[in-house]
Amino acid sequence: MSNPTPDYEKLALQIKTWGQELGFSEVGITDIDLSKHEAQLQRWLDAGYHGSMDYMAAHGMKRARPAELVPGTQRVISVKMNYLPPDAGFAKTLKNKEKAYISRYALGRDYHKLMRNRLKKLGQKIEQEIGEYGFRPFVDSAPVLERQLAEKAGLGWRGKHSLLINQEAGSWFFLGELFIDLPLPIDAENTFEGCGKCVACITLCPTGAIVEPYVVDARKCISYLTIEHQGPIPEQYRTLLGNRVYGCDDCQLVCPWNRYGQITDENDFHPRTQLKDKDLLELFAWDEPTFLKNTEGSPIRRIGHERWLRNIAVGLGNAEFSPAIIHALEDKSQVCSELVLEHIEWALAQQNDKQRLQIRKTARLIRIVEKGLPRDA
Repeated sequence: MSNPTPDYEKLALQIKTWGQELGFSEVGITDIDLSKHEAQLQRWLDAGYHGSMDYMAAHGMKRARPAELVPGTQRVISVKMNYLPPDAGFAKTLKNKEKAYISRYALGRDYHKLMRNRLKKLGQKIEQEIGEYGFRPFVDSAPVLERQLAEKAGLGWRGKHSLLINQEAGSWFFLGELFIDLPLPIDAENTFEGCGKCVACITLCPTGAIVEPYVVDARKCISYLTIEHQGPIPEQYRTLLGNRVYGCDDCQLVCPWNRYGQITDENDFHPRTQLKDKDLLELFAWDEPTFLKNTEGSPIRRIGHERWLRNIAVGLGNAEFSPAIIHALEDKSQVCSELVLEHIEWALAQQNDKQRLQIRKTARLIRIVEKGLPRDA
């Protein structure tokens, strides 16, 4: 005898309750029609804005067609999870050129596995309630238009920086999806557009990566350059990186909606002491075993030790002149790869220029002081 048809209205409400019990701050349900986004996705790919992220183009329009990715999919459960830690200290770290700025999401545990496991548990709870059905969780692990799905599920709107913004929580949250083959009732699509005439994220992006509202050229984006990009960082962007050695939060920092950012309940997302507010020189001194140990369970580990040194070398070049920095760069240049060496040589040139400028300023100050002294002094 077959199982009776579930009460999908009741099940949808239960799913949202279970989701919150699992730590998701909000849960929405949407259908899988993303056809209106296909043309924009194709234009973005045709413009080459995905840079060296070949996987973005490899799947074609599958990214906008959930049922092609997972046959049988009828609905997507979209979830968000806050990651803003207490006492985040964004501006303080950015302003201190001797410190390494690491994007806030990366200071704690890697969210991918944590959220995927929670989504899998949500899928299993549904299965316990209604019996066997088809489901599959995703967290940045497949070609999925997660922000567009979240918008359809009512979780917020896509800001001009392309990230999802929630009216009551800003944008400091992760997104995840559970693809299911059940005809659940869907939530109303978000129709609120809170950006209005504000262009703060576009104007204040350090590299001008937001080339028009809602369109990001990844090739200019500091997050792409420090995380996704595997080769040399183009010279025209190196000074613009400042002390940002892993990712960038600037477009979120200037967003007025983030005054409503909600503090995370997940201790795993709180900053690790070995990463928060650390000097560039301290992190640059890590050998590969130390890097692997200190980034265990962290999203930072995915870039590897070589790119870690590449990024920090640029940060050291952008720091104020320091003999200690020059010494560290010269020492590392003896034992590093060609990729890292290129950035060390650039950093040394930057430091030497600053040293010469400092010498000239000191000499000028001495001359001014001497001119003002009495002859018999």
